[in-house]
Amino acid sequence: MIDLRSPVRETIGALFGSDRFPEERYDAPAGDPGLFGPDSVTWQVHADVSMFVGGIAALLLQALHPRAAAIVASSSRFREEPLHRLSRTASFVAATTFGPTDVADAVIARVREVHERVGANDPDLLRWVHVAETVSFLTAYRRYNLPGVDADWYYDETAVVAERLGAADVPRSAAAVRTYFEELRPELAASDASRELVAFLQRPLGRDPFTRSIYGLFVQAGMAQLPGWARRLHGMSSPPGADRLFVRPATCAVLQTMRLALGPSPVLAAARSRSVAQTSE
Repeated sequence: MIDLRSPVRETIGALFGSDRFPEERYDAPAGDPGLFGPDSVTWQVHADVSMFVGGIAALLLQALHPRAAAIVASSSRFREEPLHRLSRTASFVAATTFGPTDVADAVIARVREVHERVGANDPDLLRWVHVAETVSFLTAYRRYNLPGVDADWYYDETAVVAERLGAADVPRSAAAVRTYFEELRPELAASDASRELVAFLQRPLGRDPFTRSIYGLFVQAGMAQLPGWARRLHGMSSPPGADRLFVRPATCAVLQTMRLALGPSPVLAAARSRSVAQTSE
């Protein structure tokens, strides 16, 4: 039987390991559950490979806020280093989810410094980025997993990261998220910056044809899971039934293959061991 774990891990490492936070650490100190802990819904959602799709959907949704898109377009290195933003985002989510408390705090502090430098420290803007991200992660998880998760619990848990980043009035339930979207929609629109970001996401990513095809499928899946109003603002359309008949089944099959190929997450294993370990005191 062919062992797919090494090549799959190498591919993911190449895509998401180009620029990680140096503070990342998951094995110590003993007994520290971090910001969430192993029994949290956040660990359950963020440990799943559906996050690859959710992350793409989050960027597409975030781009509909004109100020957020403009800041990314003016300050990000995505044109010169296309993997930088994806890698940094993956590193931030992993460190704040599974890392010990001091690591989560250190990474959050580093991101706050960056936000100060590029003018992205507006509490309302930070709330938008957080909500768009968590909605996308949760939607992807629910589309590609049989067991359900409590949305209210997830939104309530993850609000702690947004608040530590400086976000204001973070919605902590599914109902509050729906109300937030309804109130903010008049401010959302496509722009030159958002169109550039969408075009960037649609470019082939990776060197080999297999990686490029999988990434292209995930981009389609990310688009498909956007709310209808978001797809309309982006001007996205697809043939009737494309998501139900092709995109979702194909993505589900690829994600399941990835789960089997990757096996248990080393990060999750280290975080679990650290959380339940007895302290020496």
